[in-house]
Amino acid sequence: MNILFISNDLIGGNVAYLLKKEGHNVKLFIEDCGRHENFNNMLIKTYNWKKELSWVGKDGLIVFDDVGYGEIQDDLRKDGYTVFGGTADSDRLEQDRTYGQKMFKKYGLKTVPFKDFSNVKKAIAYAKKNRRAWVIKQNNHHYSKVLNYVGEFDDGRDVVGMLKNYYHSKKAGSEKISLHQKIIGVEIGVGRYFNGNDWVGPIEFNIEYPKFFPGDIGPMTSEMGTLAWYSDDEKNKLYKETLEKIKPLLKKIKFKGDFEINCIVNETGAYPLEATPRFGSPIVHLHSDLHMSPWGEFLYAIAKGEQYNLKWKKGYGLVVLVAVPPFPYVEKAQKNLLYGSYIYFDNLPPKDMDHIHFEEVSYNQNKKTYYVSDTRGYILYVTDVKPTIKKVQESVYRMIKGIYLPKMFYRNDIGDSFAKENQAKLKKWGYL
Repeated sequence: MNILFISNDLIGGNVAYLLKKEGHNVKLFIEDCGRHENFNNMLIKTYNWKKELSWVGKDGLIVFDDVGYGEIQDDLRKDGYTVFGGTADSDRLEQDRTYGQKMFKKYGLKTVPFKDFSNVKKAIAYAKKNRRAWVIKQNNHHYSKVLNYVGEFDDGRDVVGMLKNYYHSKKAGSEKISLHQKIIGVEIGVGRYFNGNDWVGPIEFNIEYPKFFPGDIGPMTSEMGTLAWYSDDEKNKLYKETLEKIKPLLKKIKFKGDFEINCIVNETGAYPLEATPRFGSPIVHLHSDLHMSPWGEFLYAIAKGEQYNLKWKKGYGLVVLVAVPPFPYVEKAQKNLLYGSYIYFDNLPPKDMDHIHFEEVSYNQNKKTYYVSDTRGYILYVTDVKPTIKKVQESVYRMIKGIYLPKMFYRNDIGDSFAKENQAKLKKWGYL
């Protein structure tokens, strides 16, 4: 099958690589010019995806891995193309957080005070007038999540201070951000694939680890790793309070892709923080390990609006980011910091390479070696699925120790806080 894979900044780039390994004819388009060098000598790349429409044809598959293309996807479907991904309406759920919260409330999900701001200055004025513990969220997932901050004081003094710091930054000061009331509880995501009419495959539950250092210390990052598992239990309390209620909306807007709601859960209920109507990173790489069925068949069925009997693994899945400087401060990137550094997998058995998922990587055909081909620092991800949290941790961290890359780092405690504390809380509240 001919597959045209359209990406903004390679959230799901490795899925395109896996589609090629499945035997499909794949062409990759990367919109972000700074990411163009990734996957050299690994995938055929195109720099004008519209010129490839005749190549992919009405019998092929077009995959979008990000938001922002919704109107284009709607038009392509009207023209008869088979498209996996969002719609104009689903894009709005993520890009306009106020609208997203309104939709959550309309369809019966619990919400808390929330407000969007077009710039930091307006957020400062609002936080001064409305003193409480706020959570700062930036609305552009392509910009570093170091702007995100969870307030500690009930009078909001620390939030106002952080916003003032952001205001003095030329880049951060103009960013669109949101403030939502802080909720005490356990953060957990629930997701599932949707084919425009119904859910496809199992329910995904995930625990994200965005803090930079072990022990959940330090600045917020895009993501250091995620613990997740699949379930077919549609009677699960969290599923019924979130995805089950939002299904009529997804059916109405004919969404065809991966949909997730990130929540704070406590004894009073599940409170949605945001919707992710697209592939998420790094969870999409863990899907590659959780799924036993081929990506091509699965994505094509969803894009066609069909049901599909996805074969999947039971147990706990773990995905860990292996990064290098300047991550997480990508705005400070130096042109040739670690660009060109070779990545060695000599100490890994060949079968373990199925658990390695690339992002800022290309292949040197002369040296027969992978190398760093970007400057942001998101190099690769390591995944596995095992019956217990302890066993999957042991497996993933064993494989990471078999990788050599200068100045590489990673969090070595992904899954710990869930196993030691939060799992028991969720069980007590009836969510597990």
